[in-house]
Amino acid sequence: MHCAEHFKQTDPAPLLRLMHEHPLATVTAVIEGQLEANHLPLLWRDDGSEWGCLVGHIARKDPLAHTPPGAEVLVMFQGPQRYISPNWYATKAEHGKVVPTWNYLAVHAWGPLVLHPEPAWILAQLTELTERHEGQQPKPWAVSDAPSDFTERLLGVLIGIEIPIRRVQGKFKLSQNQPLANQLGVIQGLRQGDADDPIAARMQALQSAQEK
Repeated sequence: MHCAEHFKQTDPAPLLRLMHEHPLATVTAVIEGQLEANHLPLLWRDDGSEWGCLVGHIARKDPLAHTPPGAEVLVMFQGPQRYISPNWYATKAEHGKVVPTWNYLAVHAWGPLVLHPEPAWILAQLTELTERHEGQQPKPWAVSDAPSDFTERLLGVLIGIEIPIRRVQGKFKLSQNQPLANQLGVIQGLRQGDADDPIAARMQALQSAQEK
């Protein structure tokens, strides 16, 4: 993706955190000459490599299941995003040379797609995914709560996927190209609609870090 120098995010920690906090990813691949995109919840795993790997599952009928062995896929994670009104810029009153824009956080990850047809692997991935997202429920649901014959049939129509991450690009567009007065105006404008707006919080944290 195009990324101006202002918006580049190269620190691994916030990139991995965004992938963890916003797990519904868009996985894109070229399959039989066609560009395919899938929206999948993925889990990040620390496999000892620089960037770790992503794991998930798809239906066996999914075109992604026919990706050639070792073919590279692009995985896109989208974090918080907000429309930015030029009315929030202090410089609007000075010269009027302002336009609307959009602030957002995005991470792109590339790696080869590895398919896992083994039922034990798929079951372990389903269990891990369920435990991650059911953890905050008053009475967490578990894969073992479903009838065993139902689970066995389910495993037969799914296939596991693993994507060892080879390269990552992060773009955190948070008005870094604007003067401080405009940044403060954006934070104030966003918080008028939501005192806990996540983009405003990110911008505030960025300013605090720069002041240290």
